[in-house]
Amino acid sequence: MIELQNVILEMIAKGKTLERTAVRLCVEVERLLPGVVCSVMTVDGDDTLHPLAAPSLPDDYPRQFDGVAVGLDSGSCGAAAYLRTGVTTIDIATDPHWHRYRHLSLPLGLLACWSSPILNGLGDAIGTFTLYYRDRRGPSDAEQDVVAHCLHLSAIAIERHQRVVEHERRAFTDALTNLNNRAAFDAALRHLRCDVPGAWGLLVIDLDNLKIANDIFGHATGDCMLQIASKRISEAVHPDRAFRLGGDEFAVILQSPDALSDLAQTAERILAVLVRPADCGGNIVVPRGTIGGALVATDDPTPQQVHQNADFALYHAKESCRGAFVRFWPGLGTSITRRLTAIQDVDLALREGRIEAYYQPIVRLDTLEIVGLEALCRMRVDDRIVPAALFHEATTDVHIATELTARMMALVAADVRGWLDLGIPIQHVGINVSSADIHGRVDQVLEAAFHAHAVPLKHVILEVTESVYMGHGDHVTERAIKALRSKGLRVALDDFGTGFASLTHLLTVPVDIIKIDKSFVDRLHPGDGSMAIVEGLIRIAGQLNIRVVAEGIETEDQAQLLRSMGCVLGQGYLFSRAVDRTTITTLLLDCSQPAGNEPSLKKLLPSAERRD
Repeated sequence: MIELQNVILEMIAKGKTLERTAVRLCVEVERLLPGVVCSVMTVDGDDTLHPLAAPSLPDDYPRQFDGVAVGLDSGSCGAAAYLRTGVTTIDIATDPHWHRYRHLSLPLGLLACWSSPILNGLGDAIGTFTLYYRDRRGPSDAEQDVVAHCLHLSAIAIERHQRVVEHERRAFTDALTNLNNRAAFDAALRHLRCDVPGAWGLLVIDLDNLKIANDIFGHATGDCMLQIASKRISEAVHPDRAFRLGGDEFAVILQSPDALSDLAQTAERILAVLVRPADCGGNIVVPRGTIGGALVATDDPTPQQVHQNADFALYHAKESCRGAFVRFWPGLGTSITRRLTAIQDVDLALREGRIEAYYQPIVRLDTLEIVGLEALCRMRVDDRIVPAALFHEATTDVHIATELTARMMALVAADVRGWLDLGIPIQHVGINVSSADIHGRVDQVLEAAFHAHAVPLKHVILEVTESVYMGHGDHVTERAIKALRSKGLRVALDDFGTGFASLTHLLTVPVDIIKIDKSFVDRLHPGDGSMAIVEGLIRIAGQLNIRVVAEGIETEDQAQLLRSMGCVLGQGYLFSRAVDRTTITTLLLDCSQPAGNEPSLKKLLPSAERRD
């Protein structure tokens, strides 16, 4: 017995698996007790039997007991676990404990059975240790002595295994939601193969409004929202596995055929169940999510690449269609990488003070007098000046967009202060603002920047593009623009004609200036429809008391046609490209005088480059 104990305890100490340890225990017992057949089963928290080791029995025999609830009619094993005491069956053929299962044991020559419960420290049954006999009898004294030792060893092995399982469960389970956590997700990914395209897929999900719930109702409500969202996601994707990766991010590994056959439908099902209102401690919350997804493809070398693809899709969804689903497509990763690079470059330039303001004059077409400027953002990289068109993708990031606007406002305010101190009669400078600015606190940022340099706000015009002006079909932009104008700020609609804005919209969201897009000016020649459009626009805008500026004027013929149609103001390469502060200061000193004393701008500047 000492040898048996040492063998089993050594296996337990070395961390051998529970199944391997139990099999070895049965083999050693059958060696010590010739003629017996040994079996070990475990009992789970639901009082259900599960086969663990029966090396001398056919594999299909113990499987017949898997999932059977303990009870008096569940054979000797089930009865022993139920009663928490040993149960001896001298004749299986007649014993009532066996009436449901004797047809399984008798054909194998198993005529009698003695089963003992394996109890933990609390006295709960965690398994059974069983000896089968091929003759009708009960246990001998020697057998009882061996089994007594085996019960103790079995309890040690099973309890250690339970502790390991619980430790792993905690290591791989999110404590708040009880979903599998990031460690479990990473482990699951490592076991996936990428050699069969479409064999599995991945959804990554972000809750869009967790921060709002935390800020408004507190973190208890936010935690409740996470728990509700986790349950809904898990139920929506069953039998596939859901994971909480951390914070407001979840993932689902899809392997079921139904889910893989229609990735979009699976994602839409998740989005639909998420948005049902939920009661979190008296606070009604509506979880909302955005989803990116990807299927394993032929060019995906690792599961981590599929994960990155799904992340790219989520990133794109959050930027372009928050609250919806985007599936990864080839090329998306490249464009997002390019965008992230642009964001990093601009962020570094902001921190290092390499963002500069360049200015393009706005002139009277009849006198060539400079009446205003448009401030254009530039980034200095070594000895090069990079136009905004080359890092425009960075401005889709809200933080970058607002930081750029704030920097431009500070630069413009300082420059205007310098011009006023020189006695230059600068009228106004246009500053481009983004959707993030309009929906944020652009008025406060502007007031702070211009107040710091004691520059009146009458010298600034906020320029918004058509895409910003039209917003997302809601009234947020309309209210924002009206609020800005109510404070006395002037608003210009830039690039008019490139989007879906029309003069009708100007009745509900009025602006002070319309800037006709270069695409119309390029086509200005007799017989082209642009002539009628531009002329009509100038006339109607005048009746609405809206000033018009023609953009992108490159030839004298274009300027002459615009003058003939009644357009008073224009800008473009015919007059000047965008230039730095020093150059524009010289222009202002020379060309902001009365028309009679003004030299031609074309004598002051080299050939104009194209404006971005």
